[in-house]
Amino acid sequence: LPIEVIAEFQTWRKVRDHQGTQGWVHQTMLDGERTAIVLGRTRTLRAEASSDARALARLEPDVIVRIAVCPKDGGWCRVRAAGFEGWIRRVELWGVRKDEAVE
Repeated sequence: LPIEVIAEFQTWRKVRDHQGTQGWVHQTMLDGERTAIVLGRTRTLRAEASSDARALARLEPDVIVRIAVCPKDGGWCRVRAAGFEGWIRRVELWGVRKDEAVE
């Protein structure tokens, strides 16, 4: 489940999920894999980072995707979900801040 680390204390991390629930977890409970959640309504996974690109799949709300790359200066992220890999608009995801780069 995608979570955001919002504070650290020694080996503990305070985290928040996409619904705003917060709590503390030990750092060993976290893996480094970046994931995100599809927001709102059904979204289209595209072959390229463009609204005109070929549709690869439709992603339902709350589907968890693995982030492959999300350039800081771009509005799109390359993700993997359900055997597909493609591009989705950053604003359609929870788990990547708008000023953050994921490589």
